[in-house]
Amino acid sequence: MNPCSGPLPAFGLSRRDFLNRFGLGLGSIALGHLLNPAAAHAARTGPDLGILGGKLHFTPKAKRVIYLFMSGGPSQLETFDYKPLLNQRHGEQLPDSVRRGQRLTGMSGNQASLPMAGSAFKFGQHGKSGAWISELLPHTAKVADELCVVRSMFTEAINHDPAITFLQTGSQISGRPSIGAWVHYGLGSANENLPAFVVLITRGKVDQPLYSRLWGSGFLPAEHQGVQFRAGKEPVLYLNNPDGISAGSRRQMLDRLRELHEFERDQLADTDLDTRIAQYEMAYRMQSSVPDVTDLSKETESTYELYGPDAKKPGTFAANCLLARRMAERGVKFIQLYHQGWDQHGGLPNGIRQQCKETDQPAAALITDLKQRGMLDDTLVVWGGEFGRTNYSQGKLTATDYGRDHHPRCFSVWLAGGGVKPGMVYGATDDFGYNIAENGVHVHDLHATMLHQLGVDHERLTYRFQGRYFRLTDVHGKVVKAVLA
Repeated sequence: MNPCSGPLPAFGLSRRDFLNRFGLGLGSIALGHLLNPAAAHAARTGPDLGILGGKLHFTPKAKRVIYLFMSGGPSQLETFDYKPLLNQRHGEQLPDSVRRGQRLTGMSGNQASLPMAGSAFKFGQHGKSGAWISELLPHTAKVADELCVVRSMFTEAINHDPAITFLQTGSQISGRPSIGAWVHYGLGSANENLPAFVVLITRGKVDQPLYSRLWGSGFLPAEHQGVQFRAGKEPVLYLNNPDGISAGSRRQMLDRLRELHEFERDQLADTDLDTRIAQYEMAYRMQSSVPDVTDLSKETESTYELYGPDAKKPGTFAANCLLARRMAERGVKFIQLYHQGWDQHGGLPNGIRQQCKETDQPAAALITDLKQRGMLDDTLVVWGGEFGRTNYSQGKLTATDYGRDHHPRCFSVWLAGGGVKPGMVYGATDDFGYNIAENGVHVHDLHATMLHQLGVDHERLTYRFQGRYFRLTDVHGKVVKAVLA
C-alpha cells in the first residue's frame, strides 16, 4: 500500500508528503532520466539496444567478445616471452639494477636469495611475424598468424584477488561493474532468448577462488550481471520448473506477477520493477533456449576432433570453448571463460605443462572454428591472466624444478579477430624479462581498446553513482591504436 495515497491531512502537508504526492509527475520523470538514465532505459520497450540506443561512438569492428581468462597468472616466460639470457645466467642472483627496489610479495620477499630461473621449455618462431612461442603451445603456434601477442601488459596489483578484480572490473576494489556488465549496459543484447553476458568456468579446477562479483553488475542494474552456465542437467540454476509445475502454470503465474509489479510501479513510479519483470520474462524464454544452445551432441565429429579429446566432457575448457562458439553464433554479446590452476609458486614445469595441455588445443580451435564460419573478423577473442610471474625462482631452484612468484611489472596476453592486427607482436620486456622495455599496455588501455573495437568510447560510457560519473577505465586509459587493423 502506498502510505501517501490517502486523503490530505487536516493540518496541511509535511515537506516529505508534499514531495511524495506532487513529485511523481513530469518533474520526477525528468529527474529520473538525469540521475539514473539506466532506470529510464529499463522502462523502454522494443529491441534492447543498451543505454547508447544503438548509436555507437565509432564504427564497430567486433560484435562480440570471448574472453579466455587464465586465472592464477600464467608465466609469460614459459609461454610467449622468450628470454635466452635467463637460461645463460640460470642460478645467478637477480641484479639490483634490474629489480630497482620494486616490491615483492611476502612469499618470496624474505628469501635469502633470488636466483634467476631460465625456462625448462624450448621456444620456436612461428608465423610471418616470427613470434616466439613455447613448445608447450603447439596448437597456438599453428594459428600464430591470427594472433596479436602483447608482451608488455602491466598491472598495479601484486596479489590474486585485487589483480583479478582489476582485470575484470577496472578496479582493485570490489563492487564495480564487470566488463561484461558494462558491455551489456552500453550495447544491449542481440538475442532476446539468451543473456547478453554469459560466464563459463572450467569444472573441477581448484586454485584461487572465483567470486560471482567478478561477473557482477556492481552499481549497474542487476539485469546486466553475467549468468553462469554450469555443466550438467541444469546449466542455469533455478531455471527449470519445480516438479508439478507445467509451462502453462508458470506462464499464468508470470502474467499475474507482471500485473502486480505494474500496479506497484504505477503507484510508486519505481522503474526498477520493469527490470525485474524483464528478468522474469528472460528466465521463462531461457527454459527453451538454454537446452538448445548447450546441446553439443549436434556438433560434427570433425568439430570435436578440432577442439580435442576433452570436447565431449561437459565442463572442461574444451567443451566451454565449443559452447562459447555456439553462444557467439546466437548473438551473446560477451562470453567469459575462466580456467583456474595457473598459480605455480612451486613445481612449475609439471604444473604449467598440464595447464597448457588442457587449454592449448581448445583455444587454438576456437580461433580456427570462428574463422571457418566467417565469424573471427567480428569476434574479439582475448587470452590472458591477472599478472605474470617472476624471472627468479620462488623457493629452491634445481636443475629440473622451480617456481615463480607473482609479477605485475610485465606479462603477456594475446588478442585475435575483431579488427585487431593479425600476426603481430607488440611491446617488449628487457632481456631479463623483469621490466617493460617498450610500449607498455596498462589494464585500462586493454579495456579501452576492447570497448573501442565494439564501437564504444570508454570515456563516454559512464554511469552516475553516489555523485560521481563512473566508467570501466576509471580516470585514465588509452586505446592501443598500434594493434588495430
